[in-house]
Amino acid sequence: MRKSVRMVALLVGGLLLAAFLAVPVDGLAADRKLVVGSKAFTEQRILGQMLIALLEKNGFKCEDKTGLGGTVVVREALINKQIDIYAEYTGTGLLALLKHEKGISDPQKCYETVKQEDLEKNGLVWMPYMGFNNTYCLMMREADAKKLNIKSLSDLSKYVKANKTAISLALNGEFYARADGYRPLKEVYAFEFPNDKIIKMDPGLLYNALKDGQVQVALGFATDGRIKGFNLLVLDDDKGFFPVYNASPVVRKETAAQYPELEKIFAELGKKMDTAAMTDLNFQVDVEHKPVKDVAREWLKKAGLL
Repeated sequence: MRKSVRMVALLVGGLLLAAFLAVPVDGLAADRKLVVGSKAFTEQRILGQMLIALLEKNGFKCEDKTGLGGTVVVREALINKQIDIYAEYTGTGLLALLKHEKGISDPQKCYETVKQEDLEKNGLVWMPYMGFNNTYCLMMREADAKKLNIKSLSDLSKYVKANKTAISLALNGEFYARADGYRPLKEVYAFEFPNDKIIKMDPGLLYNALKDGQVQVALGFATDGRIKGFNLLVLDDDKGFFPVYNASPVVRKETAAQYPELEKIFAELGKKMDTAAMTDLNFQVDVEHKPVKDVAREWLKKAGLL
């Protein structure tokens, strides 16, 4: 009887050992946990949920700290190890964080510049960037742009020169005053808006003012869901004035070294996410009021990433 019990014990132990050895080493790592952060606005919260979903699919446990606040708050949280990853924009990295005085309009060049400098100066690693560009833009109502045959900023400049009092331009105060804002834009495109046709207002009011016909042209962000929701047209920046703002997951270099698979995990997201897709996702949340997490995961499923 004792011998039988011993044989059973040995058999069970062998099976447990075999099962243990069959589990991949990565699956055993108790520290495969990452804290995911984001800024507070809609697009950032969507991106944060996408990062969480992709990480969880690849065996990570994630703590959700999305919606933390502005750029400075989230950046400091990453540096101070309060979070492990968040999505930042290349243009923001270049101008606001690395303090370049001039933007770069070529996506790859901007990404490579930021990636190299942020690693060297701050020990931060930028993962493959996404194909959408959340840059500044000037917008018109689609019907007005079609009626006036305005498709680009050069078209707009020509029309304003010929019709100086016909069109008003709405901007926020920051863009009007900043060194890389309205003044250099005016120089590049030779705008001749009269001072009384330039209206400064809170950023949150710009889209509604344009939709309601209070102004004819307004400043916006290229992936804002209200562009689709309000039937607005983004005018082509045909001279490449606005810097690019492609999103990229950013981690500390020790995190990248510990989990080299992160590069591969986010590479496909970078290839498949474009400006049209991001605009639609923002629209679903901001205009259709769908839950952020649902919108993010549904898109990943349709894109074959979940």
